[in-house]
Amino acid sequence: MAVKIGISPIAWQNDDLPDLTAAYTMEQALSEAREIGYSGVERGRRMPHDTEGLRDYLRTYDIALCGGWCSGNLMADDVATEIANVGQQVAQFVALGAPCLVYAECSNTVQGDIATPVSHRPKLTRDEIAGYGAKLTEVARWMADQGMTLAYHHHMGSMIEDGEDIDWLMETTGPEVTLLYDTGHLRFGGADVMGVLDRWGDRISHVHFKDVRAEVTARMRAENRSFLDAVIAGAFTVPGDPEGSIDFQAVADRLRAMDYEGWIVVEAEQDPSRADPKAYSKMGYDHIVDICARAGITIDG
Repeated sequence: MAVKIGISPIAWQNDDLPDLTAAYTMEQALSEAREIGYSGVERGRRMPHDTEGLRDYLRTYDIALCGGWCSGNLMADDVATEIANVGQQVAQFVALGAPCLVYAECSNTVQGDIATPVSHRPKLTRDEIAGYGAKLTEVARWMADQGMTLAYHHHMGSMIEDGEDIDWLMETTGPEVTLLYDTGHLRFGGADVMGVLDRWGDRISHVHFKDVRAEVTARMRAENRSFLDAVIAGAFTVPGDPEGSIDFQAVADRLRAMDYEGWIVVEAEQDPSRADPKAYSKMGYDHIVDICARAGITIDG
């Protein structure tokens, strides 16, 4: 069993809060990520948009494309319209050998609104999610026919946030819809981090290792703050940070037991004035190398 270790450039280049990382460049992000040892990076908005330009850009830094965010609009649009909307990104990711497209419904999310508390996020009924799931399965089946995997990203502030939401989505979608397993969003959302892994391990195609500072997330909940407020306040951090609250060794051991073979991606948006991107990204990388060795997981790349 082997995994690859990638990173999101969000610590250096935050797409939702660009002023927070204005002093950093995407070029610095990729250069430092590769220097640390990461073999892949998820696509950021400040990378080239055209396929050949992005291919050359990644080649310059000797780093692979290991996925990337896609803002879904399927609650508002029909299946044909959504397929047209995501078609260019799917074709690009196929051409560049990405393992998956990270898909999340954004038509009704509050995650990008700093004025809206995360508690005001949309909460759907099981029947509503089932209706959405039927459409999502059609989109995922089309992606699979193109050679791309749809990895659904449960996310704070969105309609698929907690354990119940994830259960309902997985129960009402076909196997073409796979799950992006994000430890930090699970913990912040109040889900059982290990329970979701045990229940839906056979549907997990992509993994994000993100830790949370429990005292910060608790305060954000108590003060009824937004997702972006939580980011600025330091809710998230990397694996290996003593201020974190997730047992990543337990997660790695379980991934080994289920023979997970794919990417483990560090994604931890922080204020770089408090958490130096390179230093914290190295902390996360070194911790993953250590726990993988203890779990008996080989690292490729």
